[in-house]
Amino acid sequence: MDTPHASEPLFEVPLGPEEGVGVPRAKVDKTFRAYDQHQLYLLPPSIDDWVPEGHLARFVSELVEEVLDLEPFLASYTEVRGYPPYDPRLMVKLLVYGYLVGVRSSRAIEKACSDSVAFRFLSANAAPDFRSIARFRRRHLEALRGMFLQSLKLCQAAGMVRLGRVALDGTKRRANASRRKAMSYKYMGETEERLQREVDDLLKDAEATDQREDKAFGPDGRDDDLAGELARRETRLAKIRKAKADLEADARRRAAEAADRRARDKGADDKAVAEAATRAAAKATPDDKAQRNFTDPDARVMKTSDGSFHYCYNAQAVVDDANQVIVATRLDNDAADAPAFEEMLDQVIENCGTAPGQVLADAGYFSGDNLKAAATRDIDPLIATGRLRHGEEVPAAPRGRIPKHATPTQRMARKLRTKAGKASYARRKVIVEPVFGQMDVVQGAKHLLLRGADAAAAEWDLLSACHNLRKLFVVKGTTKVAVT
Repeated sequence: MDTPHASEPLFEVPLGPEEGVGVPRAKVDKTFRAYDQHQLYLLPPSIDDWVPEGHLARFVSELVEEVLDLEPFLASYTEVRGYPPYDPRLMVKLLVYGYLVGVRSSRAIEKACSDSVAFRFLSANAAPDFRSIARFRRRHLEALRGMFLQSLKLCQAAGMVRLGRVALDGTKRRANASRRKAMSYKYMGETEERLQREVDDLLKDAEATDQREDKAFGPDGRDDDLAGELARRETRLAKIRKAKADLEADARRRAAEAADRRARDKGADDKAVAEAATRAAAKATPDDKAQRNFTDPDARVMKTSDGSFHYCYNAQAVVDDANQVIVATRLDNDAADAPAFEEMLDQVIENCGTAPGQVLADAGYFSGDNLKAAATRDIDPLIATGRLRHGEEVPAAPRGRIPKHATPTQRMARKLRTKAGKASYARRKVIVEPVFGQMDVVQGAKHLLLRGADAAAAEWDLLSACHNLRKLFVVKGTTKVAVT
């Protein structure tokens, strides 16, 4: 079937009224508003007129043009030669607005530059292709990551951060990793042996193959079938060996850390602790079911909120009580939350210049060391000591003084049962969990696009920065507070 020419009509038979021209007739003599898709403008149109005042796109444009420090982006351009790249202001606007509204993939942003008025306004009717957008994001990943601190400073300048009470929580973010591109430690060993045998067999046949090819193609001829087969096997073998070595290194590290803790708990000196850790690391071997993913080797299998298991990263956020502004972030591949507690407190102090009055956290962060870490920083910790069953009420606090022999767990449990403790801890869900919900629904942050621990952490920081900017837009509606 031939495709009709652009100037030809799509349909041979006219639709509508019998005469085929003019406005369709209603049953009564009704006048409709004028409608003509081919109407020309008397003056050249301006896309600026199509974006209303107070639109989020105008906020982003003003933010990038007048407020954000773009020096980290500009500093990487040190070569005069080459084809002129897109203006960093254009690319930053597209990425920030895209991460604000949930259009995050480079291909989706490229499409939006044609389909969306807001994106066309920000790009000034330019149309960067998805490769340019992806390369810009990769090249300036650290600069984009630094936007989190800039967003926090803007919220502080607007009076949106008080640090009277903050809530800390973690959430599992799905990694951009295929579940079909993974292998267990046991299967790695079996596959490694098989591939090595195949490589050895191919190498043994190489000489005979060369002689046959010389006869078939001449001394200058070539046939790359054998070379290609050998290269494919060697490449896969190298990846498997790398993943296997990573699993073994992780097993040695975990064994050394566990032995270190046990030795210190027994009161051993530094030399004995080091020897115990070395012995444990030497004997450690990975579990046969331990896995590595070849799409994103840094991702780990974690249990998500729906009870299923996926390759994920564990994202952390400290949220201020006043306006749900994120004041500290972290993302790693450790499923446990407790190890992040002390670092998150330090990051809040470093980012904001002062410590919060109180920190709320769920049972995943409870430990004696974390209670001490909060106390040494003059922060009042309120951390759950365990999980309540559905519908279970917190028992009333016992009357009288706290026994002198009470453990840190008993003291914290008693504190949580008081009237003030209940009221304060009840704020935890109200402060932090809506933030994750907003990021999931509005920004599409359930899945991370970038692969690798460093890139995934940078993307989480950018998502957190955009969350803060959206809060600034909702509360203030302008960035003038930051530049006056």
